[in-house]
Amino acid sequence: MAENWTLPAPLATAEVRMDDGALIIIRRHGNPDGPRIILSHGNGLSADLYYPFWSLLADRFDVVIYDIRSHGWNPLSDLQAQNFWTFVSDNVTILSAVDRHFGEKPKIGIYHSMSALIAILHAQQYGKFLESRDDKAGQFSALILFDPPLKLPRGTFLDMESMEYKMSSYTLKRRSRFETREEFTRILNDKSSFTLLAPGVTELFARTVLRPCADSAGFELCCPVEHEAKAWEYFSCWVEYSEIENIACPVKVIGADPTEKFSFIPSRKLDNIIHVDYDFVPETTHLLILEKPEECAALTLEFLDTIGL
Repeated sequence: MAENWTLPAPLATAEVRMDDGALIIIRRHGNPDGPRIILSHGNGLSADLYYPFWSLLADRFDVVIYDIRSHGWNPLSDLQAQNFWTFVSDNVTILSAVDRHFGEKPKIGIYHSMSALIAILHAQQYGKFLESRDDKAGQFSALILFDPPLKLPRGTFLDMESMEYKMSSYTLKRRSRFETREEFTRILNDKSSFTLLAPGVTELFARTVLRPCADSAGFELCCPVEHEAKAWEYFSCWVEYSEIENIACPVKVIGADPTEKFSFIPSRKLDNIIHVDYDFVPETTHLLILEKPEECAALTLEFLDTIGL
């Protein structure tokens, strides 16, 4: 596997305005004649960071990626809008814009972590509660969800609520600025939670989640810690609304190793797990798609072949 990941320039980009005026930039990669994949990322990350994974799909698929508001390529938006109700509304707008800019096609959604929960809520038609919205263009033909944060293996709702508080508090204590990208990379390399990342991914982290500071030398997080922490508010309550078993399109859940401390099981209702198409990747954490991208891509292709996509 490559140790020096070089992102290709997108085949096309488009700026999409959300209902409140926030800007999200969608990017097209891969094979424009292939089936369409829509991909996004976890909280505080970026879609470009997932290149070691989606590059393995680019020969066969029309890959459209985007960052959640206030992440990645996107300018900052209103801090108070960093919530799941807004994220679901954004998703509806984005999927419609993909059809408008790049032509209509069935859409296979591939999402990890926070974006996986957003996609579940989206697929449950939560967008229909937004007045004057027609979300028919925003539906999925299939969903592949990497470690959606639905339930801790040995946890209850209160445990999820506690995790929400801890993650928000921890995020606010982190630094937002760094003198160099190399400094950021060294910090990641020293953290135990990143020791399983695939070769070269910590360097890719530094190139895809940092931007030059606007008011001084050095680099800052594309998604400031205040925005990342805000997204955790009421997270556990939104999990309680999720009904992955009731999504109409085919759904595949690919989880982290369930013996790991920070991994999730694919349904908050234990008696319904048997109804979920579920695999896990051994010896991975919640960042499995960045740790073993080849295995994750193989499971993705296996599922899509099974359902004829």
